Amino acid sequence: MITLFNRGKALLEAHHLWNVFTYVFFGGLTTVVNIVVFAGATHVGISWQVSNFLAWLLSVLFAFVTNKLWVFNSHTESFSALVWEFAKFMFARVVSLGIDYACMFLFINAIGWSNMVAKILTQIVIIVANYAFSKFIIFKNKPTD
Repeated sequence: MITLFNRGKALLEAHHLWNVFTYVFFGGLTTVVNIVVFAGATHVGISWQVSNFLAWLLSVLFAFVTNKLWVFNSHTESFSALVWEFAKFMFARVVSLGIDYACMFLFINAIGWSNMVAKILTQIVIIVANYAFSKFIIFKNKPTD
């Protein structure tokens, strides 16, 4: 099983797709966290707006750890560098939260779709935006001397 994994990883790395694969995998898990928290919160009677924020908050914390450690293999030299990386991550996620709320409002209030359909479709948009933010701004490879 490990040999199959290593072959698959080598093939994806040869085509520069390993980061995309790991992002999709952990992004999928992050999306599950987001949707489960949202569904649970709305199920107990919390408004979609508050449920969406709770789902965002928990999924962002999960995403930072997985993106840093396993997707982009980011290593920070100091605590201040870690704080700066986290600040950039949070800023980008706040931007994507704005996109999230705009899509949710459009799909629920303007179009009239159900909360869960809106949530799932919105997550597709968010995954793409967050990958771009993470790849090109937050965890970008630093040049070596």
